[in-house]
Amino acid sequence: MNDTVLIVDDSLTVRMDLHDAFEAAGFHPHACATLAAAREALVQGASDVIVLDVVLPDGDGIELLKELRAGEAAADAVVLLLSSEAEVKDRVRGLRTGADEYVGKPYDVGYVVAKARELLRAQRGGDADARPVVLVVEDSPMYRETLGKALEAAGYRVRMAVSGEEGLRAAAAARPAAIIVDDVLPGIDGTTVIRRLRLDAALRGVPCLLLTGAEDRDAELRALDAGADAFVRKEEDIEVILARLGAALRSAKGSLDEAASLLGPKKVLAVDDSPTHLAELAATLRDDGYDVVLARSGEEALDLLAVQAVDCILLDLLMPGLGGRETCRRIKSAPIVRDIPLIMLTALDDRSAMLDGLSAGADDYIQKAGEFEVLKARVRAQIRRKHFEDENRRIREELLRERLEAAQARAARNLAETRALLVEELERKNRELEAFSYSVAHDLRGPLRSIDGLSYVLLEQYADKLDGKGGDYLNRVRASAKRMAELIDDLLELSRVSATELRHHRVDLAKIAQNVVMDLRHREPGRVVDVRIQGGLTVMGDTGLLKIVLENLIGNAWKFTGKTEAARIECDVVDSPHGKAFVVRDNGVGFDMDYSDKLFGVFQRMHAQEDFPGTGIGLATVQRIVERHGGKVWAESRVGEGARFYVALQVSSTQVARVAE
Repeated sequence: MNDTVLIVDDSLTVRMDLHDAFEAAGFHPHACATLAAAREALVQGASDVIVLDVVLPDGDGIELLKELRAGEAAADAVVLLLSSEAEVKDRVRGLRTGADEYVGKPYDVGYVVAKARELLRAQRGGDADARPVVLVVEDSPMYRETLGKALEAAGYRVRMAVSGEEGLRAAAAARPAAIIVDDVLPGIDGTTVIRRLRLDAALRGVPCLLLTGAEDRDAELRALDAGADAFVRKEEDIEVILARLGAALRSAKGSLDEAASLLGPKKVLAVDDSPTHLAELAATLRDDGYDVVLARSGEEALDLLAVQAVDCILLDLLMPGLGGRETCRRIKSAPIVRDIPLIMLTALDDRSAMLDGLSAGADDYIQKAGEFEVLKARVRAQIRRKHFEDENRRIREELLRERLEAAQARAARNLAETRALLVEELERKNRELEAFSYSVAHDLRGPLRSIDGLSYVLLEQYADKLDGKGGDYLNRVRASAKRMAELIDDLLELSRVSATELRHHRVDLAKIAQNVVMDLRHREPGRVVDVRIQGGLTVMGDTGLLKIVLENLIGNAWKFTGKTEAARIECDVVDSPHGKAFVVRDNGVGFDMDYSDKLFGVFQRMHAQEDFPGTGIGLATVQRIVERHGGKVWAESRVGEGARFYVALQVSSTQVARVAE
């Protein structure tokens, strides 16, 4: 079911503009011009997103926002306030009242839609629609429409972009499961888009298919060298594209990195007492895709920073009242905002002005008379620097946290000093091994793509020059490359679950289980498996990591019942010695409990590869995630009588809820 959007604005142009944009993005929009009409619409039914103008003919939009947050029907709705950027007091008041975002007019309609989708995803701890998202970057309207309809019919959700730059921004906002990009685009070309995605920490693992209408025989090699997972010519049948997409998605195991993307829209606070220069700054930065927040004094800037985070600050040095130097000093002395990159602007052309700005704590300094291109380059450089510093800080903090946890565990076990130093050395070596494994695995993916891609090219283009044995050898090379890619992906996932920062939400494990089963049925529509999800357990935990747990456990049950007549899988909540536990049962081949001590080890397998393919890393990943949540995972089985896997997380009684069938 599509998410609903209520658009409340007295401007017919704005209502039509937003209505069409949300509808094209897959939402179900409803527009009205007054507060009275909005209240009536909300009585008829709650909306998932509300875009609300502040100044309306019959009242103040923020008063309606206050009613929404105090009530029950729309208390959880995502609310974006839409009003004049010049009214700083409205922005501050709206955000303090409970708005999720404030968008200043003139606005970018693409940003409004992307922000609404991002806020919905964050609120839900994931996406309610389990269908994978495919981003299509294509400037031809006819081909875009044809491909979009085919993808929708194949069970995908589709996002569209018409240029390389728009495609990068859309990828950062939507975090798609895969990207199909045309080679020839307005602005940057398709291979450049793929290269930039491969350099982005949050998106480098997204499968990319490059489309081309060119007959150039070297085009495929250039595409694979850029990092494309597959290459398709436009004259190919749409079914070929869908098949290549399906293969790329099957190979792309694991969730996307939760790190922030450098490619997403960034928010810049511009502070200047000159309305003319402020308007020029805003227009220039918005043309480059930035969301610009305006303040006309140092006092307004500090008020805004108290309620809204930004990625960069442009600050005029000379202003009446609270001047730029003092404003900068106050920002840099506040722990919450002092790390935001700050660029000082001034009309003065002398060395003392530069030293004055930098001594106040500014990260950079630029003259107002300079080219705007220089200013934009400085903004990009400062945001990029801050992004890398944040990533390094996150990694250092995680390593420190692991070290502290290890030290606490050693103290709890009351080991002798010598014993403790053995444990510390072992943990240090384990961390080094994990870092080495991650680095090696990541570096091997590129050569593997080339091996697989070039082998495919040989099979396709030189088939008439190969005898049967040569073709068989190349197929074995491709199969081995695929097998190694699966091992690499599982190693990366195992490393990632150790390094990822836990983000706690209320998580309904039964709902996740239903989505996992739906995905398995979609992948293997020919299989008939009786799946019963009888109950649920709502816990506080990391949604993404707990989804990986159930994907592995239910996926194993699905796999190991593959040769069982009347295959059956059950998911339920039971009482256990460790509290409430979520259990996954199956009637598959089972395993010998004499070897259960190897069950959760890396590369440990209980069955032959030719009978049940796998890497032997999935259950090690499950155990690591559960232990990071302070819980316990264990299994019971008999050969030929199926298996039962139990997951118990440390939750209080107030966090446990039975979910009706």
